[in-house]
Amino acid sequence: MRKNVIESYNAVCEKIFSKSLDHMDHLEKMTKAINLIKENKILFVAHYYTDPMLQKIAEETGGIVSDSLEIAKFCKSHPAKTVILAGVYFMAETIKILCPDKKIIILTKNSQCSLDLGCPVDEFRSFKKQHPDRTVIAYVNTSAAVKSEADWVVTSRIAMAVVQQLAARGERLLWAPDKHMGQYLLKNTGADMVLWDGSCIVHDSFKSSELKKLKYFHAGAAVLAHPEAPLAVLEMADFVGSTKGIIDAAVRLPNEKFIIATDDGLFYKLSQLAPDKEFIRAPSGGVGASCKSCAHCPWMELNELSLLLDALEGRGGDEINLCSELIRAASLPLLRMLDFYEKENSL
Repeated sequence: MRKNVIESYNAVCEKIFSKSLDHMDHLEKMTKAINLIKENKILFVAHYYTDPMLQKIAEETGGIVSDSLEIAKFCKSHPAKTVILAGVYFMAETIKILCPDKKIIILTKNSQCSLDLGCPVDEFRSFKKQHPDRTVIAYVNTSAAVKSEADWVVTSRIAMAVVQQLAARGERLLWAPDKHMGQYLLKNTGADMVLWDGSCIVHDSFKSSELKKLKYFHAGAAVLAHPEAPLAVLEMADFVGSTKGIIDAAVRLPNEKFIIATDDGLFYKLSQLAPDKEFIRAPSGGVGASCKSCAHCPWMELNELSLLLDALEGRGGDEINLCSELIRAASLPLLRMLDFYEKENSL
């Protein structure tokens, strides 16, 4: 793991563990936040991995709870002039790139992503120079600067289809930053593709050996996994796909139990849409671990209800500001992604 990822991760964990108790009643805070969002005609959006209270507020105020792709599309088409995001920094940058005339606020700029932090743009440029004449595909979990260096930006929902199409044309590819998803794509497409060495700290921790034991104790449970998990875990899964894909599979499949290999923030939406089914966290620790599954992003956990109130009352929140040239360069592969997605779904 790269040094800057470790340093950020340790700082975030220290902050989480040292949080002071908030004595204001949660229901009162939620009601106040909902009223302020509606009164000020603000669009509040939340990622699946954030606190269920924040997801509920987004739902009740006309916002959206979804993955990176749907959040970006929703914000782009929404008339609101101000967007507040509960998520991580690269998501807020992505919204700003697609909505340059809107005011985009993230609850805290400290909410980062290990994939983004582990792929600094200067190092990425050097990696590109080592592999000239390759079509560059950047996973959406990257900075605006890295996106501006890419030919394509993809989400987990469309990565396979994009790689298959480019490989069918005979293009040689460069993939960044998630090595596990890259290995999964290589195995299933046979593409000529070099991989950046990066991973998500949450998904990278899932253990195939422990998953095998868990499957034994929960006979009949289907394993649903995000492609950021290690290939050995994905090979044991009954379904591999994006967060939205995992939700759809849980609703669609007849199983009564599901083992979920992604961030446990998704359990709020899973339980909401499939209330009669049981969801079990995939194991991320072995013998001697402090928990059998610690599957939650510490940066996502920084998104708190108190920070939303601070942003709504003008005391907090961090506005996203990107220069026009960066927006122009990064928007090209992002718009290519959205165009590809629309064409795929119109067939």
